[in-house]
Amino acid sequence: MFRCIVNATTRAGVVRLALLLCLASFLTAQPRAAELLMLEQPGCVWCQRFDEEIAPGYAKTPERKAATLRRVDITEDWPEDLADIRKGRLTPTFVLVDNGEEIDRLRGYPGDNFFYSLLGEMLAKLPDDKRASDREAER
Repeated sequence: MFRCIVNATTRAGVVRLALLLCLASFLTAQPRAAELLMLEQPGCVWCQRFDEEIAPGYAKTPERKAATLRRVDITEDWPEDLADIRKGRLTPTFVLVDNGEEIDRLRGYPGDNFFYSLLGEMLAKLPDDKRASDREAER
């Protein structure tokens, strides 16, 4: 009888482990969302202006659903996951990245009157399946 209980417990553990591995595989297989890298550096007055005019509301925009904002300080070590992305020296520079590949780049901050229209042009260059899923998320 003890042997049956141990076998049942072991089988349940193996099944549980297999389910966890399947779930982990599913979650990691999902395509990553596009990112809008903001290359910045300390003392950048245009970065500060972006922080005042755009940054507070960006998280609530449809553009944020298409590309999360990720800040990268160019004076620090370059992140390993961005090894294929050119660093640049002008700040701010906005780089649209999808699955580790650069899609487009905007050098400088054009002000709040033009930022979203230029960003819209960048986002239009994302693969069709990304843009379609972003439109579905807006509904």
